[in-house]
Amino acid sequence: MRGLRRRVGGADLAAVPEVRHALREMLGHWRERDSAAVAELLMSELVTNALVHTETGAVVTATVADSRLRVEVRDFVAALPAPPEPHRPVPGDATNGRGLALVRSLADDWGIRARPVGKVVWFELDGEAA
Repeated sequence: MRGLRRRVGGADLAAVPEVRHALREMLGHWRERDSAAVAELLMSELVTNALVHTETGAVVTATVADSRLRVEVRDFVAALPAPPEPHRPVPGDATNGRGLALVRSLADDWGIRARPVGKVVWFELDGEAA
């Protein structure tokens, strides 16, 4: 099993491309390049959400086991995000509001799990190792 773990500081949006790069390196062995690109996009959305909507930062973990990637972004704020509404499109000029909808539509599985302090937003993708 391969994995990564990174702590990102509150409001440190520069951490998003750094974590993306680390995930890209970790997934370099996947034959499914499209799945790796989707993983980067979805992880970026979750990390950005955590950094924009919390002041405490987040912990990002990614693991690959049996050709299945699981990415978790844990923050330390108790409020749960509003679930994406499939019937309410985001206006074309909006600068936010698409993150969880992207996760819902592109991930093989995803969810939100409350923790004693904060929450974990996660997704899984199937891929094939080279």
